[in-house]
Amino acid sequence: MDSKVTNILLAGVGGQGTLLASEVLSEALMIAGHDVKKSEIHGMSQRGGSVVSHVRFGPKVFSAIIPEGGADILFGFELLESYRYLPWLKKGGKVVVNDLKIIPAPVAMGQAEYPADIPEKLRAAVADSRVVNGMALAEQAGNLRTVNIALLGALSCELDIPEEAWQQALRNMVPERFLDANLKAFALGRGA
Repeated sequence: MDSKVTNILLAGVGGQGTLLASEVLSEALMIAGHDVKKSEIHGMSQRGGSVVSHVRFGPKVFSAIIPEGGADILFGFELLESYRYLPWLKKGGKVVVNDLKIIPAPVAMGQAEYPADIPEKLRAAVADSRVVNGMALAEQAGNLRTVNIALLGALSCELDIPEEAWQQALRNMVPERFLDANLKAFALGRGA
């Protein structure tokens, strides 16, 4: 087994399901036999605030915090939050990001402007960037609240984790009444 620790930084906005996605991700990694450490940073845990989760895995992981410039994958749930955390990505890293803009309060009040062309800026900065339309996938799954799991499906293609581990993690972490829609959203994201 490779002794390398892999670092995934999840960045989003409160209310997007970033923390549930980090829980499912961590669970799938543990089921696949990895040592996993996870840390969450809630800028403002209510809807609209920045939410970041660090997930590190490998044969043995000693710290949960990813150093700036140390993330192998930047996994973004919102464009601006993803762009903001680009310095955490290591050279040669990957970006998987949702094609979604959530207007922050200063922009809504006219005090700032939402940066233009973030997907293009991400692609220019990181050769291995994937922009995923998570809302469209969640809509196809029949439940808009499954965006986070559809995005997790897209991320799963970047990791060498058996699909059975992902399925089991979803069964372990998602309430039964929402499981079918989440399994469908994951499959759609994986195929996107």
